[in-house]
Amino acid sequence: MTIHPEIAKILATLPAPDGSPLDPEAMRAGEAAQVPPAEQRQPLHAVVDVTAVTPTGEIPVRIYTPTGAETHGLLVYFHGGAFFLGSLDTHDHVARALARETGHKVISVGYRLAPEAAFPAGLDDCYAVVRWAAEQGENLGWDGADLAIAGDSSGGNFVAAVAAKAQDDGFSRITHQVLFYPSLDLDFDADRYASLRENAEGYGLETAGLAPFNAFYLDGGADPADPLVSPIKRKDLAGLPPALVITAEHDPLRDEGELYGCRLKEAGVDATVSRYKGSNHGFVQNFSWIPEFYRAFEETGEFLNAKAGLDGGTAQ
Repeated sequence: MTIHPEIAKILATLPAPDGSPLDPEAMRAGEAAQVPPAEQRQPLHAVVDVTAVTPTGEIPVRIYTPTGAETHGLLVYFHGGAFFLGSLDTHDHVARALARETGHKVISVGYRLAPEAAFPAGLDDCYAVVRWAAEQGENLGWDGADLAIAGDSSGGNFVAAVAAKAQDDGFSRITHQVLFYPSLDLDFDADRYASLRENAEGYGLETAGLAPFNAFYLDGGADPADPLVSPIKRKDLAGLPPALVITAEHDPLRDEGELYGCRLKEAGVDATVSRYKGSNHGFVQNFSWIPEFYRAFEETGEFLNAKAGLDGGTAQ
């Protein structure tokens, strides 16, 4: 299927990469300038900013409560941005949609970013907030049932790595993992996956841009051979939480996400892989206003609430 026409319109306006060095501060400022004012955001029962006090340090989090119910399941969310971009604000609309469609209280993590904070600072923050959420469950109004984790792109990388760290530590409270077009293999050899060539150019995220965009993370000591950096390299996936892996048809990272889902299934993990046709990398953040792509939030709700509607891999 060709790229969705609404996405194509936006892609046609993007300047061609000129090979100039990336400027994290300028790029962050550009993202921040596009965040809509609070009054234009999807309303929820409550949205509050708090500080999670953890052994890793004090970590800013934003908590989204969808309803006035006394208790909710918890969903800890890690935003994307190639480990150096993204914030609580740039992905505020994603967290709001997740809260609305899952019925879970969403805890969005303002983890430390590269290059200012070297590996594994961001990953440690994400894991620490998951442990904090479990420990603070009564204060957070947790129903004691679901403790899910979710993330998009590099946030999906953190989801897989956090699930692995939790298993290795004997922390068994994580009940679900949701990965939106995850970046799971930071070895960017273009011959590793067919999608790196099929979707190399013209769809927003380009294969040639993967190395420079991730360089801020890798140059800080993140080794692509380390399974906590490239979670697809973890040899034993047995016993990990049930997973929903959502991929984009026109995404260089498509095949590594789908391979990870298949490997989870082979390891006996209840895993669903769902490819969204006509979409590109970042569609959950950038194009969820298109009904076909907002469906990803609804599918996540079905997955977390064990409703009918998932068939183990039907593309949307």
